[in-house]
Amino acid sequence: MANTNLARTIIGVIGNIISFGLFLSPLPTFMRIYKAKSVQEFKPDIYLATIVNCLMWVFYGSPLVTQNNILVLTTNAIGFAIEVFYILIFFVYAPWSKRRRILFILLIEAVYCVVLVFCILHFVPTLNQRKLIIGVICIVFNILMYFSPLTIMRLVIKTKSVRYMPFLISLANFANGLIWVIYALFKFDINLVLPNGLGALSGLAQLILYGIYYRTTDWGDENSQIAMSNV
Repeated sequence: MANTNLARTIIGVIGNIISFGLFLSPLPTFMRIYKAKSVQEFKPDIYLATIVNCLMWVFYGSPLVTQNNILVLTTNAIGFAIEVFYILIFFVYAPWSKRRRILFILLIEAVYCVVLVFCILHFVPTLNQRKLIIGVICIVFNILMYFSPLTIMRLVIKTKSVRYMPFLISLANFANGLIWVIYALFKFDINLVLPNGLGALSGLAQLILYGIYYRTTDWGDENSQIAMSNV
């Protein structure tokens, strides 16, 4: 049992590191926003969605819902801080119309999280019941986050080009999903296995597409590289 717990902890630490890399993968986009002093045509939707996803997993990993899941909590707490940083940069360089939309969505997310946490803590008495309810919610948010590149994958197949699907993000998605599946299997947790298993499959599909269409990709000039970075 001690060896199992040690192995699970080691895998969890590796998962933290990989997840940290995944959260940092959009940095080139925000460096471009900072240099241009404009958000241009970028959209904040995925970062706003990831904020809620991280908050849900922080709650799930806390002792209020599950036990011995501190590494799930820490990973998503770091992710939450990074996503908030991204949104702050976006907010600073966005026009007022986009700022208003960001504030509106953040308000909805804040109200949703507060109401959910209040209801769970006051009306759901046992940890098993809390784990079931929050687990289902986390699965939904995690699947949405992992499968957000589906539109890009469709574009890759249509154009026979991986110009708009950065390799490192695809690799990080695959590795992140796989490592957390392994972590969850040590103490079987379907709420971690299901979304991260699907995430690993999504990342694997992206890597396969990358291998198939890499040779047929026209990388183009500098403008094409900028477009790839933007996506």
